[in-house]
Amino acid sequence: MRMPATDFKGSSPSLAHFGRALLSLRRDPVQVHSMEGSATPQPQYQNSNLDQELESFQKQVTDRFLDLSSAGQDDLLSLSWVGKLLDSFIYLQEEFRYILHNHRTLVFKPPVDRMMSDFFERNVKALDVCNAIRDGIDQLRQWQKLLEIVLFALNHQKSIGEGQLRRAKKALIELSIVMLDDKDSNASLAQRSRSFSRNAVGRDHHHNHHHRFRSLSWSVSRNWSAAKQIQAIGNNLNPPRGNDLVASNGLAGVIFTMNSILLFVMWTLVAAIPCQDRGLQVHFSIPRSFSWAAPLLSLHERIMDQSKKRERRNSCGLLREIHQIEKSTRMMNELADSVHFPLTEEKEGEIRQRVQEVSQVCETLKDGLDPLEFHVREVFHKIVQGRTEGLDTAGRLNQQES
Repeated sequence: MRMPATDFKGSSPSLAHFGRALLSLRRDPVQVHSMEGSATPQPQYQNSNLDQELESFQKQVTDRFLDLSSAGQDDLLSLSWVGKLLDSFIYLQEEFRYILHNHRTLVFKPPVDRMMSDFFERNVKALDVCNAIRDGIDQLRQWQKLLEIVLFALNHQKSIGEGQLRRAKKALIELSIVMLDDKDSNASLAQRSRSFSRNAVGRDHHHNHHHRFRSLSWSVSRNWSAAKQIQAIGNNLNPPRGNDLVASNGLAGVIFTMNSILLFVMWTLVAAIPCQDRGLQVHFSIPRSFSWAAPLLSLHERIMDQSKKRERRNSCGLLREIHQIEKSTRMMNELADSVHFPLTEEKEGEIRQRVQEVSQVCETLKDGLDPLEFHVREVFHKIVQGRTEGLDTAGRLNQQES
C-alpha cells in the first residue's frame, strides 16, 4: 500500500473523501490529557484555559529539547538519539493537535487561519522528507548486509584462510564503492535501494520482517532535492509579531513553535541519513524569549560542528553509526591489503580485533534500523492525520457558517 505525499497536497478545506472525522481523535497512552467527552460542544474559548495550555506546551517543548541537548558527543546523532528526537516530535505534535482541537473555532479565524494554512503547506513538504529518509534507511540496510558478509567470512573461524579473506575483501570493496557513490551523487539512491532490497528478500529468509515495513515505503522523484525541500520548509518562517500574538490569543506563538520543531526535525534527519542532494544550510530565526530556543539552537550548532570536521565533511550522513561503518571499512581494507599468507599470529590477532569492531557496528544497525524506520513512519502518519483533521474541521466550520 503506497502513500505518496502528493496525495495530501490538495488545498480544498473539506477533504471529506479522506473519511476522517475530527471527533475520532485518539490520544496515545503516553499523553497526559484526556479526550473523553470531546464530542460535547465546547465554548468558543476560555482565556484562562488557553493560556494554561499554551504555557504548558511551551514548557514541554523546552523540557524535551533540554533533554535532547544534554546528550554527550558520543550519543548525539546516534540511532538511539534520532529515535528520541522523533519520539519528542510525535509527542509534541499530539499536544499541538490537542490545543487546536480545544480551540478549533479560534484556529480557523483570522489571523490564525493564514498561519495554519502555511503550517499545513510545510507539513506536505515534510512528508517528502520522510519519504527520502525511508529510502536512506534501506540504503543503510544494504551496507549492513555487506558488513555481514565480512563477518560470515572471517568471524568464528578457527583459522583465517586466503579464500576467506578474499571474500571479505570483495564485500569491503563493494561497500566502499557504494558509499563513495553516495557521497558523489545520491540521484539514484531510491532505485538502487529498491533493487537491492528485492534481491535481498529473495536470498535471505531472516530479512522477511523488513519487507513488512517496505510494503509501506515510498519514493521521491529523481530530481528531488533534500536541501531545497528543507529550505522550502524554512522559507518565511518568522517569529510572530506582537499584534499577531494579541489577535490570535497567543496561538501564533505555539504555531511558530511547532513550525520550528518541524523544520529542526526534518533538517536533522537530512543531516543524519543518506538522501538525495543533502544540504545543511538552513537559518533558524528564533527569539531567545522562547524558552526552548537555547537548547534547540545549541543542538543546531553542535550538529553543524560535526559536519565541519575533516573526517565528516564529505560523509553521506552524520549518523554516528555511518561514521563507524566508514571507519571500520577503511581500517579493514588497509589491514587486508597489508597481510601476507601464511598469517602471523600478530596479524591474525589484528584481523580478529577489527572483525569484532565490525560485529559491534552490525549489532547496532540490526537493533536500531527497524525502530528508526518505525519512528519515521509514525511521524509521516501523525503529520498526515493532523493536516487532514485540520482541513476537515475548517470545512465543517465553513459549512456551519454558510
